[in-house]
Amino acid sequence: MDMIRASQTPETLPAGTNPARCTLTPASLGERVTELNSDLVACRRDFHRWPELSFREIHTAARIASELQAMGLEVQTGVAKTGVVGLLRGGRPSEDHPGAKTLLVRADIDALPLDELNDVPYRSRNPGVMHACGHDAHMAMLLTAIRVLAEHREDLSGNLKFVFQPAEEGPGGADLMIEEGVMENPRVDAAIGFHIWNELPVGVIGVRPGPLMASSDEFEIVIEGQGTHAADPHLGVDAVVVAAHVLTALQSIVSRQVSPLDAAVLSVGKIVSGSGHNIIAQTAHMSGTVRTFNEELRASMPRRIEQLIQGVAMAFGATARLDYRYQYPVLVNAPEMTTLIRRAAEKLIGHERVVTAAATMGAEDMAYFLREVPGCYFLIGSANPEKGCDKPHHHPQFEIDEDALPVGVQVIVQAALDYLADGPAIADRE
Repeated sequence: MDMIRASQTPETLPAGTNPARCTLTPASLGERVTELNSDLVACRRDFHRWPELSFREIHTAARIASELQAMGLEVQTGVAKTGVVGLLRGGRPSEDHPGAKTLLVRADIDALPLDELNDVPYRSRNPGVMHACGHDAHMAMLLTAIRVLAEHREDLSGNLKFVFQPAEEGPGGADLMIEEGVMENPRVDAAIGFHIWNELPVGVIGVRPGPLMASSDEFEIVIEGQGTHAADPHLGVDAVVVAAHVLTALQSIVSRQVSPLDAAVLSVGKIVSGSGHNIIAQTAHMSGTVRTFNEELRASMPRRIEQLIQGVAMAFGATARLDYRYQYPVLVNAPEMTTLIRRAAEKLIGHERVVTAAATMGAEDMAYFLREVPGCYFLIGSANPEKGCDKPHHHPQFEIDEDALPVGVQVIVQAALDYLADGPAIADRE
């Protein structure tokens, strides 16, 4: 991990910075973001053109660090391998809050192992890698928001810690960043994150207090049977047949063992078995995912799966082995921080354009940050079927309406300003 401390004297501030007090209003914020919109779109497209996989975001991180340094932030690189952290210290003391508050704002930076099928000038130039989940937009929006906030650092009474996190798509960089101290020096009091969302129309902001995204865990099952010739199945134990029964039986866990009032998903996404059409398979490998909003139910799932697969395997004379890995926890938004985001968005786009987002069984490792401090993860509508921007996330033709970008920037800036000015009181953490 490397620390680059940039000078914050007025002489080294970016062009356009006014070191005198210059309070932003929603109207003037909108005007400034409109001025920056062409740069914002170009930034997003450049990130889209050069995607990088989890923990391999070398060039992406280098660009981010360079831009943060140019804006006069204190910059750390190499956090959780390829993560970047920028710290913006406010220049105005607060009489109401003598202990300077620190708000963490996070964007993810990795791409997906996917061949892009869009025919656009900024199509991915890295074969087999694509920004198909909006992380290119997240980086561009946050960098633009930082630019606006840095121009008004003398107005800020507190600290803003900007986290560009690697490996959201897996195996997860948030937890590792926390282990490496991203929540300290200065200590973080609250956190916000955001996601471009093609399930909401462009120009709409989605917020939801409480659980927004489910936990996500992974499992692997190995069935051991006994191979033999396909003409003599009675002489062996067919691992394919056992796996088929295990697959069917696993669905009964959610349908018959879990309360219908508790949302849960158990999906087997992969089965590999056999080596020839005339050979009874010796082994079968199965892998899948478990998702829920209930932490107690989540903790019980390995036991439930273990009991079931052992019973089925024993009935067929086979053996079974389970490897269960806890991954991302439930993402829970704090009510007071959700209210902060809602009010910030309403100032900018009006009450009618801010909706209560539907909870989703998708998962996000922003959840780790929100386990440490109160925070809110909100959704930025980006769908527009008239422009062909209606494909789901992780689709090889995923595309967004770029009119969503300035909306996201404004909400990020307004929420940061509101939090540092008079944000919700956060209890001291020991």
